Amino acid sequence: MIPVRQRSVVVVSAGLREPSSTRLLADRLAAASERHLRDAGVDVTIASVEVREHATDLTNNLLTGFPSPKLQAAIATVLGADGLIAVSPIFNASYSGLFKVFFDVIERDGLTGMPVLLGATGGTARHSLALEYAFRPLFAYLDAAVVSTAVFAAPEDWAQGGIGPESSLVERIDRASGDFARAVATRPARSTADPFEEPVPFEQLLSGE
Repeated sequence: MIPVRQRSVVVVSAGLREPSSTRLLADRLAAASERHLRDAGVDVTIASVEVREHATDLTNNLLTGFPSPKLQAAIATVLGADGLIAVSPIFNASYSGLFKVFFDVIERDGLTGMPVLLGATGGTARHSLALEYAFRPLFAYLDAAVVSTAVFAAPEDWAQGGIGPESSLVERIDRASGDFARAVATRPARSTADPFEEPVPFEQLLSGE
């Protein structure tokens, strides 16, 4: 099928180490989402934001209120996307502090209506519920459109590449990314027009027209 639409997806990964199982899960979710979107006739571009690369700039932003050019570019990438894949490791039964700080500096209405696919990694499957009681409320507050299926990956899920029974990581990734791709494909394309490119004439502003 020839792509007839264009969409952009940004992947925000908050893993702290390199290599990172969090980044691995994020990459697999992105690849599966891209496949589903292309199968639906959507020409998609994927961008990645590795939060650990902005740790110092995020702290400075909280203290000064001003992002560095590098951090501002990352924020702009997120705000300009048609869909967001957000993945964090679980610490103390919730997302990482670095993950939270990144979304703390996102403007309040910046994610309104944006389809979001949530993912998380942790040392035990007992942490999987954090996606429901920690992640979802955060993005609900940001007015994002979080898809119903989220993906949690424990260490045992990576055994044999996650390939196994019907409940395998591969199947969960495929199901969640399919839901996400449908949400991104059916969302109206974001406007890229510059609101200042053709300003309203001053006389018209004064006339109230």
